[in-house]
Amino acid sequence: MRNTAKLTTAVLAAGALTFGLTACGSGNDSAGSADYSGPLVVAASPTPHAEILNFVKQNLAKKAGLDLEVKEFSDYITPNTATEDGSVGANYFQNQPYLDDFNKKRGTHIVPVVTVHLEPLGLYSHKVKSTDALKSGATVAVPNDSVNEARALKLLAAGGLITLKDGVGTEATPQDIVKNPKNLKFKEVEAAQTPRSLDDVDAAVVNGNFALSAGLKPAQDALVLEPAKNNPNGNFLAVKKGNEKDPRVKKLAKLLTSPEVKKFIEDKYQDGSVIPSF
Repeated sequence: MRNTAKLTTAVLAAGALTFGLTACGSGNDSAGSADYSGPLVVAASPTPHAEILNFVKQNLAKKAGLDLEVKEFSDYITPNTATEDGSVGANYFQNQPYLDDFNKKRGTHIVPVVTVHLEPLGLYSHKVKSTDALKSGATVAVPNDSVNEARALKLLAAGGLITLKDGVGTEATPQDIVKNPKNLKFKEVEAAQTPRSLDDVDAAVVNGNFALSAGLKPAQDALVLEPAKNNPNGNFLAVKKGNEKDPRVKKLAKLLTSPEVKKFIEDKYQDGSVIPSF
């Protein structure tokens, strides 16, 4: 993902102060007496989330009476902390396993509103054209956050490259590998950096949005691609708990699951790299 975060330093500083005061306060996990006037500011990853939101903004929002502002972020942390502290009103970038882990570890109170799409996780390489061509001792980059690392390891297991312990869940780590016939080595990097690591490692597991931002075509370029059927990793619109009733959020949720957005996704991402989940 390109480094396209557009939140100003002043807003970030104010958000950090608000978050600090909230953390030291009563611990109330609701949004309280929120102000629902003005534009709905939504934090999003540039691709495809912001692209989808901007389609809504340019083609559907005005008719629905929604004033929508899209702010792009290049990481998986700031959208949630900004939603928690009120710097933005909602976010659109993540799936349920990631959100559950984030809320647990950081004490945030973010909740999903509506699931919009799935981006299949993929294994990519600039050096080989198939998993069979990976040599013994090859290095594979994986996302360093616990949920996406576990998802990456499950993808490698599905591709026959490793075997994980029976029953391992969303907290799987390389220590849960019981068979590794190619003696693969794992390099943990920030999820946004996995496409850039492709020149330095033999292969990398890349999240769908970062693959798209890097010009990769998941359905064509991935050595192994996550299946869409029965996949729990759909990406959704999310808010701080209590803000689900925000009429602006309700309008956006309806627009994001409209026939127009479904057609936009299917037309723009024809290689199946982004799949409507509604």
